[in-house]
Amino acid sequence: MSRVAKVPVVLASGVEARVGDGQIMVKGPLGTLSRPASPLVSLTVADGRISFAAADETAAASAMSGTMRALVAGMVQGVSKGFERKLTLVGVGYRAQAQGDRLNLSLGFSHPIVYQLPAGVKAETPSQTEIVIKGADKQKVGQVAAEVRGFKPPEPYKGKGVRYADEVVVLKETKKK
Repeated sequence: MSRVAKVPVVLASGVEARVGDGQIMVKGPLGTLSRPASPLVSLTVADGRISFAAADETAAASAMSGTMRALVAGMVQGVSKGFERKLTLVGVGYRAQAQGDRLNLSLGFSHPIVYQLPAGVKAETPSQTEIVIKGADKQKVGQVAAEVRGFKPPEPYKGKGVRYADEVVVLKETKKK
């Protein structure tokens, strides 16, 4: 069995989990998340803990039990604390502004970019060159951050573009005659 799956997921205070109909639902102060449960994994919820075990002795079941444990741990963290991803705009005239469920970006193109945020994901702009993407679903937050970065990824010569706050861009030296 996977060593990751041997450690049960402890439910934080105010978080409850239910398993049924091939689904696992986790409900907390920041929302409700559900995910299909794998038939290769047996889940048990008791005493504020979720335990995972491989349904049979195959390698696939063992691997999937560790995967399900990691996914459910992320769900529990998401509904209790949430996830966030910070982006930085580097470049003259690059600006961002959050308006409700839309993110307005000015990235040096001839037109502004209006990005529609999916349900369950919020964006904040503490300054014109910073974007903070927040949500309960780790996958959605990461996907939105990747799509916003994809509008203008950092270029290798001056480093201009949209980058993650912790991203290091290695600059290339220009050609010399």
